[in-house]
Parts: sequence; C-alpha cells; structure tokens
Amino acid sequence: MFKNAIVRRPGKSMVDGIGPGTLGKVDHENALKQHDAYVEALKKTGVKVTVVESLEEYPDSCFVEDTAVLTRNCAIICNPGAASRNGEQVSIHEAVKKFYENIEEIKFPGTVDGGDVMMVGDHFYVGISARTNKEGAEQFIGFLRKYGLDGTAVPLNEMLHLKTGLAYLENNNLLIAGEFIEDPMFKDFNKVIIPSDEGYAANCIWMNDYVLVPMGYPKVKKAVEDLGYKIIEVDTSEYKKLDGGLSCLSLRF
Repeated sequence: MFKNAIVRRPGKSMVDGIGPGTLGKVDHENALKQHDAYVEALKKTGVKVTVVESLEEYPDSCFVEDTAVLTRNCAIICNPGAASRNGEQVSIHEAVKKFYENIEEIKFPGTVDGGDVMMVGDHFYVGISARTNKEGAEQFIGFLRKYGLDGTAVPLNEMLHLKTGLAYLENNNLLIAGEFIEDPMFKDFNKVIIPSDEGYAANCIWMNDYVLVPMGYPKVKKAVEDLGYKIIEVDTSEYKKLDGGLSCLSLRF
C-alpha cells in the first residue's frame, strides 16, 4: 500500500515544455486547476501528499516521476535523458532524503527517466528508450540488486516511455497498448488491451485499490471498472499537450 506521494507545482515556464506541438499551447491557469484536482485525487486514495515548489528554470519539472524511483528498500535518483531536464534531479534529492536513508544516483554516461520504470512487486521493468539508455538501465538494475530487488530491461521502438503503453494495476492486471501487446515479456499477465484510439489512457495509476484514469476515455474507464477497481477520473488535458500522463505527475511510495 502507498503512504506518500511527492508532486511538483507546475511553473509558468511549462508553456515552453517538451511536446509535440500539435495539441495547442498549454494554458497555465487551467494546468494549475488540473494539478489541484490531481492532488485531491491522490489524497482520496489515502496518501499524504508533499508538494514541492515549481522550478521555473525547468519547464517540464512538474513531471516529477522522471527524476526518481522510490522503492520499498531504497530511492534511486534518476538522470533524465532530455538535456533540458537534466538538473531537475538535484532538487528532488532534497525532498526524497526526508523519507529515505538508502539513496543511490544514476551517473553519466547513464541516463534514466522514471517514466521508463514499471514496478511489479519487487521486480522492475526498465525501458530502453530515447530517454533511458543501456548504461543507465544497467546502473539502475545494479542498485536494485544491491537492495534485494531485481529488474529487466525492455527495448522500446515506438513509445516515449515504457509507461506510455503499460500500467500495472496489481493482482497481475496489466493495461497494455501499442508495441507491447505482442511482446512475449508480458505474456503471463492478465493483459487488458487498450484500443489505439484511447492509447493515451494506457497510463493509469493504481493507488490503494483505487485506479486513477485520465478523463475522457470511456473504453479504458469501463475496462478498469470491469476489473473491480474503484475509479477516480482526473483531467490531464493540459499535460497531454506536453506528452505527460497521470503517472508522470507524482512519485508514489
């Protein structure tokens, strides 16, 4: 069960964040309202939420998931793969050390984005992507093993991050989309296939028997409801403009 979450307030600079540019300009005021609602949704699941200040010098810094992975035995501070984001991890270290004694850090030439890491119990799937390289994944898995955990590297060809197309909902239930659907690595899960027209909603979050689902994706909502979970819909439309999803906006531990 999760007890805590860390989020970072979106700065005004988020309008200049990394994104496809095809969904329009980010509305910062609306993004703040959506962030408030996101925090309330997390609280509803029973966790205590720590809100850290925005970092105006890093437009994408509200996507705090990419800066660290917080396991039951250790915290691993990431080394984000996008040049414009590298440095965010310094600030998150300060927030994390209030909760963890065992803290490790990914170092160059290794890069890791937390969005490329999916936790399944004590095993972690680590995507090799445009943001997470082989060296970073090897460092990451080495740290896991140091603390009695383990991991597996997963090559990506199409998705931005591993969790762009995967969400583990506990009880062996896995939301799965795109290039991962036929991947034999995930054959033993109860796979819930996300249709391509709702692919964005593959990024959901299991939180203490609740599942946070992006607002506006009825097929995914019904599929998750059919698994027996309590649903909280959260509007992340402003963050979608920057390729950000639900999991990107928090560290959960």
